[in-house]
Amino acid sequence: MTCGATEVAAALRAAAEAVTEHRDELVELDRVIGDADHGENLERGFAAIVSALDTTGIAATPGAVLKLAATTLISKVGGAAGPLYGTAFLRAATALGDHAELDAAGTAEALRAALDGVRARGKAETGDATMVDALAPAVTAAEDLARQASGTAGVRQVLLAAADAADAGADSTAPLVPRKGRASYLGERAVGHVDPGARSTALLLRALAGRA
Repeated sequence: MTCGATEVAAALRAAAEAVTEHRDELVELDRVIGDADHGENLERGFAAIVSALDTTGIAATPGAVLKLAATTLISKVGGAAGPLYGTAFLRAATALGDHAELDAAGTAEALRAALDGVRARGKAETGDATMVDALAPAVTAAEDLARQASGTAGVRQVLLAAADAADAGADSTAPLVPRKGRASYLGERAVGHVDPGARSTALLLRALAGRA
């Protein structure tokens, strides 16, 4: 029901595999409304995370593992993906502090911190057709489950609830007129296309849940 640093590292490796598996999908989504680099940037960033884990070994706490992921993404990935996902992981790591184990409530708290970081960094809100449209409902779902099933829900259950909500949130970006990023330059021509950042958010949460 709880996760230590080893499980968090394994979840990040699973996320890297998911990014590689869906790289072409993310590239195509970004080709239509952006500059076609989202899948490539994420794949490079998560490959760097795996390399960092291999080089440094498993850190002592879940927060330390997430901080390693954050600093790697920020230093290795350009475009919007590196700063936004790096900030998300960094804020999550800060929220976890030096706790040796991650539980359901801590997972929800980390996701809330990640969302706050993304909002602050990207200046986006729900309805702007960005990753926030996937992450915000994911956080709500995680918090609801952690609160309602206090003491019985585990990390995986909370992340699965978040992933389900993120899937729906990503789909909800298709009819929106983007108000942030390169997609905003297209205006109504972007309508009908799922935001790649929202899609990758859902994919990552699903992958993390699978190994939590």
